[in-house]
Amino acid sequence: MRKLTRLCIHHRLVTIAAWVLLLVGLTTAAQLAPGPTGNDYSVPGAPSAKASAFLADHGLDDGEATTAQIVLHDSAGLAAHQGAITSYARHLSAEHPTWEIRPGPGEAGALSEISADGTIGYLDVTVAEDTLGDAAKESAASAITDAAPKAPGLSVEYAGEIFPEPSSGPGESLGMLAAVVILLIAFGSLLAMALPLVIAAFGAGTGVMALGLAGHLIELPGAAGALAMMLAIGVGIDYSLLVVTRYRERLAAGRAPREAVMESMETAGHSVLVAGATVVVAILGLLVMNMPMVNGIAVGAALAIAMTMLAALTLLPALLVTVGKRIDKFGLPHRGRARDGHGGAFTRWANWVQRHPWGATIASLVALVALALPALDMRLGFADDGSSPTSTTQRRAFDLLSEGFGAGTHGPLVLAIDTAAVTGPAEQDALGAMGSRLEQVPGADRVEGPFPSADGEAAAAIVVPATGPGDVATEDLVHRLRDDVLPGAALPAEVTGTTAAAVDFADYTRERLPVFVAVVLGLAFLLLARTYRSLVVPAKAVLMNLLSIGAAFGVVVAVVQWGWGAELLGFENPGPVTAWVPMMLVAVVFGLSMDYEVFLLSRIKEYVDRGHDNTEAVTLGLARTGRVITAAAATMVCVFGGFVLGHDLELKIFGLGLAAAVLIDATIVRMLLVPAAMALMGSANWWAPRWMRRREPVPAVTSDGTEPESTGSVAAGRVVAARCREDELSWTR
Repeated sequence: MRKLTRLCIHHRLVTIAAWVLLLVGLTTAAQLAPGPTGNDYSVPGAPSAKASAFLADHGLDDGEATTAQIVLHDSAGLAAHQGAITSYARHLSAEHPTWEIRPGPGEAGALSEISADGTIGYLDVTVAEDTLGDAAKESAASAITDAAPKAPGLSVEYAGEIFPEPSSGPGESLGMLAAVVILLIAFGSLLAMALPLVIAAFGAGTGVMALGLAGHLIELPGAAGALAMMLAIGVGIDYSLLVVTRYRERLAAGRAPREAVMESMETAGHSVLVAGATVVVAILGLLVMNMPMVNGIAVGAALAIAMTMLAALTLLPALLVTVGKRIDKFGLPHRGRARDGHGGAFTRWANWVQRHPWGATIASLVALVALALPALDMRLGFADDGSSPTSTTQRRAFDLLSEGFGAGTHGPLVLAIDTAAVTGPAEQDALGAMGSRLEQVPGADRVEGPFPSADGEAAAAIVVPATGPGDVATEDLVHRLRDDVLPGAALPAEVTGTTAAAVDFADYTRERLPVFVAVVLGLAFLLLARTYRSLVVPAKAVLMNLLSIGAAFGVVVAVVQWGWGAELLGFENPGPVTAWVPMMLVAVVFGLSMDYEVFLLSRIKEYVDRGHDNTEAVTLGLARTGRVITAAAATMVCVFGGFVLGHDLELKIFGLGLAAAVLIDATIVRMLLVPAAMALMGSANWWAPRWMRRREPVPAVTSDGTEPESTGSVAAGRVVAARCREDELSWTR
């Protein structure tokens, strides 16, 4: 860390220029050659994936066709508009001969299907046989909407992946504005407030742009970029705030800017490195799930956070040296360090907690368990357009299709039937019996087919559920078909389709989630044990962060699934928790919780190494870090909470979980449970086996910025401790 900081300081202009060029270069490259994105939630080797491949081999599957649905409605009936609809379909076919319109523009009316009362109908349009890039999707959407028929009483709505998602809305901007206000209050200086935002912008910008290029190498879901940006901005502000706070402390102690930067990076910078590495390791633990879409999310988030951490460790020291003592020039005058330490609110709080450790521990544990209880009822799945705001065309199209054809229209189940064992009349009889059996299944609204393949070795049937794709009854229907209906059928068959693939994804997630959690916990435990040379501290950190994760899950379930306060936060319809969210929440929340753990424990460990007893070290550590942790947590809650006010449901759920986790961790866990538990354990906090204690410790930086000449000498330790206490007393005065 010292060598890296010295290099960035010595070549500060080169460092700043290199980051600017990197951001400009990556942005230009990502704009010129953006990587494709998709939303394929299939699980390799799952029953739905095997069945889909079987149908494709026999010419009964559209593969990854990109489709659009054009929904038309007239309360007086669509019969009066048949001519205009037919002309519209013919126009699309003539202008785009590669598109497929069902049933065909030459047929009367050209509607794929019309409701029983004749008021609602739709056109199915296959735009491409594979997933389009964003530019091609935008062009196809414009071609469809621009030529749409216009007539009195006729409304046209659109559904399908080619149509743009609802705009993010003002939520993200409001969140960033609130974060700026909090930083300004915390620092009292415009320049000091701006530095964390600059680091967050560079980290998020380079990370997201690099992710855009990575789409050529790995499969990325559509939400990967926004998710990476959310995380990069949050941790960028978090890490920078810690370093800038320590830098201002060293300036107030009389250090020159270069010395202050060096000491800040050797202490706070080291904490950033450990915290950032923990987050990256936790997120990359998602790779053990072995799902292409999840791998893309994990790599994207880890890349963005790694770039942000790198900016905090290289660009920030260069900017701090360039700014120098002018960091407090603009804005309110810096009032020194007294507000962070002895006699302050956090010191009084730490003293109160350590006087009542049992009460504080029990109260915090009860609160965490109560918040986590709803998580026991968590149901995984995927949202549909029914969860979009009513102001969007996707939601209006969803409601019209549900009204005219039933909610199950949005998530039909496809049956892949193997008919290779029978031929001739026997095949027809077996397929007829299969269709009759499917019509009797509870939860099925209607059955279409079976439709035999051209080679006579396969067939496909469509089972339309009576409920929507996100309904628990639809998931039950998938399992009922697999467990009870199909095993006794005359022909081998399996369920596939997007809804069945989503069920497989959720089931696979539930099965693999404990393995993933164990991997993340194990890696984080080893990292913290190596950093603090203790087994008790990392074990306690792992346990407490598990409580934070459980509490965050509970909040998400209560709001998203149970509907508590859903309208206030913009969740229009209760539904399942998006299946990939728990995995990402475990990885990110555990990593971010470790951030605060590292920030607090690093300070406490500094005072322990200087000769303070456990009680003094906890009090001083909490006093020195309480304000920065509170400010960092408040800014992250604002940033993540801004996404809750947006329109993308997946990001809303994820933002809610992150905001709740950070708030819970920075208040109940970090300010109450941690100091209480450390007070109860006393010197046992730093217990480690003899072989671990024999390893050479990392040299501690003393209060005057120097290293003790002999960390193993009792006399040297007493001298260091005395100097530290003198420094603390003078600082108090």
